[in-house]
Amino acid sequence: MTDRKIAWALFFAAFFALLMTEQPVGFGRDESVYFHAAESHARWFQLLVTSPSQAFKDEAITQAFDFNHEHPALMKNLFGISYVVFHEKLNVLRPAAAMRLPAFLFAAWMLPLIFGLTRRLFGQPASIFAALSFLLVPRQFFHSHLAAFDVPIATMWVLTIYCFVEALEKPRWWIYTGLAFGLALAAKHNAYFIVVTLVPFILWRGWQLTKASPEARALFFGINGVFVFGAALYGLMVAVLGGPKLLATFEFQSPQLALYVVTCAVGAWLTWKLKAVNVEAFRTIAPLVSMAILGPTVFYLHWPYLWHHPVDRTAWYLSFHLTHNHYTWFYLGELLRAPPFPWMYVINKTALTVPVSLFVPMVLGFAWVSWRAVKRQLTGFEFIVAANAVMSIALISHPNVPHFGGVKHWFPSMPFLSLLAAGSLERGAAGLAGWLGPKFKAATEPRVLVALAVLLGAPAFIATARVYEFGTSAYSEVAGGLPGAASLGMQRQYWANNLSGVLEWLNKNSHPGERIYFHENHGGQIRDLQANGMLRKDVQPVGGPDQAETVVYQYHQEFRETEFNTWQALGTMRPVFGLYLDETPQIIVYRRAK
Repeated sequence: MTDRKIAWALFFAAFFALLMTEQPVGFGRDESVYFHAAESHARWFQLLVTSPSQAFKDEAITQAFDFNHEHPALMKNLFGISYVVFHEKLNVLRPAAAMRLPAFLFAAWMLPLIFGLTRRLFGQPASIFAALSFLLVPRQFFHSHLAAFDVPIATMWVLTIYCFVEALEKPRWWIYTGLAFGLALAAKHNAYFIVVTLVPFILWRGWQLTKASPEARALFFGINGVFVFGAALYGLMVAVLGGPKLLATFEFQSPQLALYVVTCAVGAWLTWKLKAVNVEAFRTIAPLVSMAILGPTVFYLHWPYLWHHPVDRTAWYLSFHLTHNHYTWFYLGELLRAPPFPWMYVINKTALTVPVSLFVPMVLGFAWVSWRAVKRQLTGFEFIVAANAVMSIALISHPNVPHFGGVKHWFPSMPFLSLLAAGSLERGAAGLAGWLGPKFKAATEPRVLVALAVLLGAPAFIATARVYEFGTSAYSEVAGGLPGAASLGMQRQYWANNLSGVLEWLNKNSHPGERIYFHENHGGQIRDLQANGMLRKDVQPVGGPDQAETVVYQYHQEFRETEFNTWQALGTMRPVFGLYLDETPQIIVYRRAK
């Protein structure tokens, strides 16, 4: 089978796997916010079709896009359009499934991208293993269902790297790289760090390729000098004005914007001149210049909220994420409330959540490229893979970066670790076949590789199948599963999506109009559960245990006093029902004593 056919097969297999398993997955706190924002965006697109002149006015745009404007609009636009088409117009999907459909497409797209990148180093079976292993991690499979941004930004990150690698060898792909980066910026703010992973490689390769040509070397220095000088001037502005004031004064006719425009224009002109002198050097640096120009352009065009106030609203958006608040997080028996956070948090959390049969090949694969780097045998492509495998992990590991959201904030690293795991699989299969070959004629390397891939993938598949709909609670064998993680003092869940595990009981046992306190669930989640037929519409959510006949308590160490208050308010300490995963309490239901 050709690589193209395999890539399409991976895409469709992933898409239909997500579509078929969507319904049991509950709605997280953030996802319900995005549902609401997406529907608001969709109404604007409908207005754009029926009354374009009205839609282009800032009043109409602000009304539609102001809610949740701390995140870009790409995914919410797609969620909303999908909702209108597949639920309201065609009525072939329930509201949540229609909203989630674009998320399935992005998650499914991840697999052929991983496969294509892995094929540059390894064979087809190992590359298929790398692609599938992304969805075999329980938390990644769970998040792939959600109408959220974490898996889509990971996909756009990998797409940008894929386009960059192709651009080194093929014409026009430098344009695609810039467009892909723009889509990444339109997905989530951590896309800015893609550039950090590419700059060292671009500088090294550009230096090597321009050695023999003084003219090419001069242009190479000129291009870098323009951007370094621009960055230095921005650094000076930050030092003089301070970051918040710099953003506050970043206006359409400000020196800040003029500096960016001039820097990009001069850089692009010098890069185009380089093409006539050294095509290989041009292909190396043109993608980065394209990212600098097309990235912000796509970002601006995709988000109507920026159209009338591009600079100040972008400045607000950047400032919001630079000063993001911290959430309390339970980690190894300690409630993390404020920085500095533990340096080893991300690595430990990854080890405690990724199935061992996948985590060990990832670690061995990264150790392999590290050893090749020490021996100065590392190829440029291997450097790019290793840099991207590390970037998100290193970024979140910084003690002052907020630590919350389980593992989703470093999803962009996981596809590259899956690629490196494929190398461990190939090397392991070769060694095992060499040992078994003299004893068993059937133990050829291809057969051993397939058998080893199945052996490594099976535990992860079983773990995912068992707990995927409650994916924020998934823990690996290193943690001792869910009970072991609870004993270690780890966060048992987040986003409050595990409520779905008790809805059937509530629907059967609640009397008409029963007052229920849904701890840690906001009104949007309850609205969406009722709209999707998952919770009876007559149930009345209330604001606290003292007002409730039934309390649905979500187990969180930081909220233990809520359970004590529930006992006191309802006059009982005995649960009537609950969600217990491997006998570990997740959701506990109490009813008022009669």
